[in-house]
Amino acid sequence: MRVSTYSDYALRVLMQAALHRPERITVDEVAEAFGISRNHLVKIVHDLGRHGYLATWRGIGGGFTLGLPPEKIRLGDIVRLGEESETVIDCKDRLGRPCRIFPACRLKGVLDEAAAAFFAVLDSYTLEDLVGQASTLADLLQLQIHEPATR
Repeated sequence: MRVSTYSDYALRVLMQAALHRPERITVDEVAEAFGISRNHLVKIVHDLGRHGYLATWRGIGGGFTLGLPPEKIRLGDIVRLGEESETVIDCKDRLGRPCRIFPACRLKGVLDEAAAAFFAVLDSYTLEDLVGQASTLADLLQLQIHEPATR
């Protein structure tokens, strides 16, 4: 299964926000760090803010930070935001009619089971799991980070 560019970029935005916490970062900083389009990121940051995953500020001094602690952000929830559906196929032709072999075919059930397993694995990980090696990630992205205080 291949995730959308939206899901990929959303996870990258959250990873960089987690690496920078508690400081604000900007869309331009994320775009530069990953070498991706600023235009794509603007919509993603807005959506992540609307869903509470980011806290955002507009204007001079604007930017964003994590809206939730990294251990509370489940990867499956983020990928679901970026995907049209958890269903792999819908068993309809281009005119919306059911597939001819639908009554006897087991393909949809198998693919639905595989998609459920895919999301179950993503649901078992959090953003904290992705940024566990913060200093190594920061070095690769050429970021100056502040390690969060230990609890």
